[in-house]
Amino acid sequence: MPSSPNAFRLFGFPVRVGAGFWMFLVLIAALNSSEEHGLGLSGAITFAALIAVLTLIHELGHALAARATGARAEITLAFMAGYASFVPTRHLSRAERIGISFAGPAIQIAVGGLVYFAVGGPFEWPIRHLTPVQFGALWAGPIMGAFNLIPILPFDGGSIMEQVIGTVLPRHARRVMTWFTLLVSGGGLVYIALHPHLRWLIIFALIPLVSALQIMTAGRTQQTKAQGQEAMARAEALAWGAGDLSRFGRDLVPSPWFRAAQQLDQGRPDIARQVLLDDFTDTAGTSWWPPDAAPARTLEALVALLPDPLPHGRSFSDFVLSGVLLRLGDYDRAAHYASAAYNNGQPAMLAVHVARAAEALGDRSTALAWLRTAARTAPQDALRTAVQTAPEFDLLRADPDLDAAFSG
Repeated sequence: MPSSPNAFRLFGFPVRVGAGFWMFLVLIAALNSSEEHGLGLSGAITFAALIAVLTLIHELGHALAARATGARAEITLAFMAGYASFVPTRHLSRAERIGISFAGPAIQIAVGGLVYFAVGGPFEWPIRHLTPVQFGALWAGPIMGAFNLIPILPFDGGSIMEQVIGTVLPRHARRVMTWFTLLVSGGGLVYIALHPHLRWLIIFALIPLVSALQIMTAGRTQQTKAQGQEAMARAEALAWGAGDLSRFGRDLVPSPWFRAAQQLDQGRPDIARQVLLDDFTDTAGTSWWPPDAAPARTLEALVALLPDPLPHGRSFSDFVLSGVLLRLGDYDRAAHYASAAYNNGQPAMLAVHVARAAEALGDRSTALAWLRTAARTAPQDALRTAVQTAPEFDLLRADPDLDAAFSG
């Protein structure tokens, strides 16, 4: 479920509490409120409260460990789960990632154990005759923390195991863990189905099973998207290089820049201008690639057809035009155009274009400021790739302040 706006800050970390988290706590209290089979109403409320507090402490452990590496972190509490998402400001070693994953359950076990013994919990086996507070502290602390260390996804133990496998199979660790999780959780469901008295545990087998299926689906979606982008880029390059339009099919079309260039070649500048202008007002999804393979002289002739001030519209079209201006070396106009386009919708990659223009104009401080702006919303991998591939950043890449800019 979508999380609420920031409810509060804890040790400097934004903490978002989703409606699903409150629903989960109410469900926990309701399921354990029976006097005959549960903890009673007051005991159930205490149990739910301890789960809430120790879940937050668990995620705080992740966030503090991430901050120790220089990463930015925030906490989200959702239905049946908490998340401490973090954005690294540098490459993290596998040991550091293991430490971040381990910190959550470790502090949950430690704090829960301290509370358990502080309220008089017995140190014996088998454990029985617990008060509601003792029961809640034991389950919400050591038991749930230890359960989270089971080496399957999406639990912290699975993340730790993935990093360990990655030392041997770095490119296949996620796939190995996904299939391992499917096998273990699937086997667990079969075992539970064959033992009726264990059916109350079914949710604990469904969580990793659903997570593994989601990971597989997301992986296929990402792969399909990447393949589609490669096909668009290849088709656009062939169109500019050899006039070959055979790679365009039902789902791919030449860019409006290529279509405008065709009209310009045929002596129809007014139609070429209208093709470009229509693209800025088009509200349909884009199924074309930027004119990266176009000759610079052609792009210059097409930009000259556009009115002054330059048009703005959907973010992708603005992004492409600002990229064309950068390629033509029109850095001052690119900076002003991209910054105005960013203010219209705040897409991160337009902020990168402003940074590229500023760096080319010799304004390092402005370039770093716009990279910090981009880092607030851009995926770190995409942002680092953009900085590594943009020619304007050749000197900036050696600047020690660049890593600080990635932290936003």
